[in-house]
Amino acid sequence: MKIKTAARSALIALLLLFTVVEALPYPIDGYAYSGIRRLLRLQKIIDGEVKDTKPIPGALKSINDIKLNLLGTKGDSLVTLPDADKKLQQQLSSLFPNLDESYSVALMDITPGKKIRYAGRQETKGFQPGSVGKLAVLAGLFTELANLYPDSYEKRIALLKTKMVRAGTWGNFDSHTVPFYNPETGEFFKRTVREDDVFSLFEWADHMLSVSNNSAASIVWREVMLMRAFGKDYPALTEAKATEYFTTTPKATLKTLANEVVNAPLRKLDITEDEWRLGSMFTQGAKKIVPGEGGSIGTPRGLMKYLVAMERGKIVDQKSSLEIKRLMYMTDRRIRYGSSPRLTNAAIYFKSGSLYKCKPEEGFECKKYMGNVENYMNSVVIVEQPDGTIYMVALMSNVLKKNSNLDHLGLGSSIDDLIRKK
Repeated sequence: MKIKTAARSALIALLLLFTVVEALPYPIDGYAYSGIRRLLRLQKIIDGEVKDTKPIPGALKSINDIKLNLLGTKGDSLVTLPDADKKLQQQLSSLFPNLDESYSVALMDITPGKKIRYAGRQETKGFQPGSVGKLAVLAGLFTELANLYPDSYEKRIALLKTKMVRAGTWGNFDSHTVPFYNPETGEFFKRTVREDDVFSLFEWADHMLSVSNNSAASIVWREVMLMRAFGKDYPALTEAKATEYFTTTPKATLKTLANEVVNAPLRKLDITEDEWRLGSMFTQGAKKIVPGEGGSIGTPRGLMKYLVAMERGKIVDQKSSLEIKRLMYMTDRRIRYGSSPRLTNAAIYFKSGSLYKCKPEEGFECKKYMGNVENYMNSVVIVEQPDGTIYMVALMSNVLKKNSNLDHLGLGSSIDDLIRKK
């Protein structure tokens, strides 16, 4: 379906919500395991075979070096989030007097050999999560993979690697580009997703996190729905059969299924509906097929529960949790909170999301991440410093008419300083 560019641009200027994360997760040496083709090019850059900017030190962790930090008795102590540590709470609170009142955060220090410490600020306050919500889609994906192959994790990974799916109208529309790399010819370019683009499930999941591509998120969510609907017949499912399913199934049934496959996994993690829920698809093309329900909301507390569950190996199982963590690992350009120079040598597992909305206002020009109606900017991050310090942060804000990326960067530096004070 073609669109009228001028009309669409005008709509975007006033109402659109955006999320941009131009960074590349997943360990660079994971190509043979995952089949994610862009990783091979990154490896060639590191090896000097391709000329391009090399990743920073914190991005060079091997796929075999990524571990879960809260297994065993240490994680068992976090069935519920702990009470605030008095000293850490005072230190965290001291960072906010000069920042907008909307800033809300949950912070947890899980450094090995030390007492777990927690602190928060308005951590139960609700925000539109933006693309942070894609982590819920990821939990849904691994939940359905486990339903398909309960006794074989290897078959789950094989399906992610070999099942190729076309974008179709679900990919319409997103302004964020995705990388295309041909290992045989070396051709590399980036562009927006088109209906005829085909990637593996693993690559679509990677696009969903790495460049926060909304098209990829809707496509992965579609496949999660199909896994639930077709069960053991999903691996051999054709595009024609999938299209027939979405054409003939009542909209109300699709809406209920879409809601169930991404939100039920959160409830299993004791994340309540008020703490985090995902309400609608990420692209207009997908929303025309599957209606939304109930809206989306997130809180720092709900997001922190997700990070804790992942580090405990409780998102489906240990192997699935580890795979989700690998997909969150940043191996290229870092933005917002993750761009703090204090984190250059640290491994970070990161997802950022933003959503802004504008209305006409005299003297005000609508720009990206500077909405005058809504202007959400959110980050979740696990930081692993070379000195052994490990901590997790869920940060959310809604500062109108201001791009808060530099404030998020500054908080990244300040929080790292207070956690690592001797």
